[in-house]
Amino acid sequence: MDNFARKFLTEWRKLGLPFENETFIAAVSGGADSVALLLVLHELRERKKLKNRIVIAHFNHNLRGEESEKDVEFVRSLTAKFKFEFVSGISDLKFPISEKGNLEQNARNARYDFLRETAKNLDAYGILTAHTLNDQAETFLINLIRGSGLAGLSGMKTIRNLERKKSQTDENALSPFLPFSPSQPKIIRPLLNWAKRKDTENYCRLREIEFRYDTMNEDFAFKRVRVRKIILPMLKEFNPKIIETLAETAFLLQTEFDELNSYFEGNAAQFETAELLLKELQTLSNATLRRGLRHWLKLKRGDLRSLEIKHFAAIENLIHSRKSGKVVELPNGEEVYKEKGKLIFQKIEVEKS
Repeated sequence: MDNFARKFLTEWRKLGLPFENETFIAAVSGGADSVALLLVLHELRERKKLKNRIVIAHFNHNLRGEESEKDVEFVRSLTAKFKFEFVSGISDLKFPISEKGNLEQNARNARYDFLRETAKNLDAYGILTAHTLNDQAETFLINLIRGSGLAGLSGMKTIRNLERKKSQTDENALSPFLPFSPSQPKIIRPLLNWAKRKDTENYCRLREIEFRYDTMNEDFAFKRVRVRKIILPMLKEFNPKIIETLAETAFLLQTEFDELNSYFEGNAAQFETAELLLKELQTLSNATLRRGLRHWLKLKRGDLRSLEIKHFAAIENLIHSRKSGKVVELPNGEEVYKEKGKLIFQKIEVEKS
């Protein structure tokens, strides 16, 4: 057995994943990481180490015209070669080049919507993705630059529940298998703790299988590309093992964040009200208060996007300030203010001209 497959099998065991009688969706884009995932699943299936049902899922973001079509056909052909089941989806997202920030997030949301619905249709145990140590390091740096709190700096989890989608799924996502299941699928990243990008590329070459290359990975308009191509090479001059170091830091912070979350669960109810009592907030530790405010604002806004450390710091100052009538302005026409001993969130209605 190849060393890559051996490490993958060891990680599978460490994560406590089932070896048989379950269905897994494997997300395959056609790049080296996801092709390596497909290949190692095939190797372990052939060696009868894994006896689960594996369905390969490819989502066409439809952003690169003919290249995107070639990706679909490549993954379809590869899936047939190794005798996996195949399901595909296509997005109808259309954004101008000037809105690439929105494009990245919306493309990611569309992909996970497709994977979520496919997993539910198949009553799948989980969705396997091919994120590596490189992805974890890049995510850590992006969140650090953005000014994220402990949650963002914790990076990606190896296993997490995939939240249910609130709205109707993309009509173009094709997953015509079984009726919907009420179970909640998991996102599982079996390469995240140990594999680097060079490992996945080497494994593909060892198996003599080509992989696709996304030309958008060279587009410096995207933040992740700039981090990958500019910042990480510079940091590598100071620390040759910067990928491992950043990923390990993220994993360590995950432990801290999980412990804080466990403690917070007993206090979460007080942050699930429409308005928060200032006198209660003022008695909390800084860590619990920050965690609570994130929870409260996520419930109010739907997510924490566009919020930075400065916004939370301003709200904390507002809570502890003796002056009344102050307001903290948030992105997207939102604000938090205090009135009559309460902390209140509101979305400011903008008059249409």
